[in-house]
Amino acid sequence: MNLLDLLRDRLGLSGTKCGCEIGECGACTVLLDGEPVNSCLVLAPQIAGRQVLTVEGLAPEGGLHPLQESFLDHDAAHCGFCTPGMLLSAKALLDWNPRPTEGEIRRAISGNLCRCTGYQQIVAAIEKASAS
Repeated sequence: MNLLDLLRDRLGLSGTKCGCEIGECGACTVLLDGEPVNSCLVLAPQIAGRQVLTVEGLAPEGGLHPLQESFLDHDAAHCGFCTPGMLLSAKALLDWNPRPTEGEIRRAISGNLCRCTGYQQIVAAIEKASAS
């Protein structure tokens, strides 16, 4: 069993999306010990003793994470399918570099494919969240 199936099917954490299942689209991105990984490529036993963060754990209970707020403010979530992976890739970037350049943002989300927004709103949302 891979981490994606464990999260969705066994733990009921459906925020992590199942896209290509070959590590190409980024829809299943989660943070493993703070690093973005494609959960479809991680075997469930590999997470023993490690910290996994999904989009469900991103925000404090009853609120939104600043990245989520910024995505809403910038209309960066159209169909929403890529959004959980984008948010987690962005969180990893901002945890590592709180003031990234546009190029650094684009590189950080380059493993996450979006069919709706054209990326500009996503990049703008991440830039704004980094300034918060």
